[in-house]
Amino acid sequence: MNIQKNSVVTLHYEMFDANNQLIDKTEEPIAYLHGGYDGIFPLVEEALHGKAVGEEVDVTLSPDDAFGEQDPELVRIEPLNVFPVEVEVGMMFEADDPEHGGVIIFRVTDVADGKAVVDGNHPLAGMKIRFKGTVAAVREASAEEIAHGHV
Repeated sequence: MNIQKNSVVTLHYEMFDANNQLIDKTEEPIAYLHGGYDGIFPLVEEALHGKAVGEEVDVTLSPDDAFGEQDPELVRIEPLNVFPVEVEVGMMFEADDPEHGGVIIFRVTDVADGKAVVDGNHPLAGMKIRFKGTVAAVREASAEEIAHGHV
C-alpha cells in the first residue's frame, strides 16, 4: 500500500542540523495520520505522499517549515522568587499564553544574580533541519482515527 490521504504512516527518522550533526532520531518508530492533520511537518508529509514501506525521504526544512523562527518576546528574565522551586538551568515550566489561550513551555537557560532567563521558543527554533525518514509501515486509518485527526 502506498501512502495516501487517511493512511496511518509509521516511520523511523533522523534529524540533522545545518552542520549535518545528528540532533534527534527515533528509537521506536513514530506513527501519524497522513493527509493534512498536522501530525508531521507539511513538507515531509508532501515528500512521503505516494511512498511505500522501505522507501526513504530526505527533506531540508527552513525554520519556517520546521520549528519556526526564534521569537525574542518568548525570552524573559524573571526574578527567582516567582518560581515555586529552586531553579536550575534546563528546568521547564508551563505558563498560560494570554494571547492564544494555550500553554507555553519555558526552559530555564541561565540563572544569575537572583534572576532566571526563561525561553519559550522550541529548542530547535531558528534552525535549518534535515529530516531523513524511512517508511516502516502503512495502513488505512480507522474511522475513529480520521474523526479525531490523529492515530
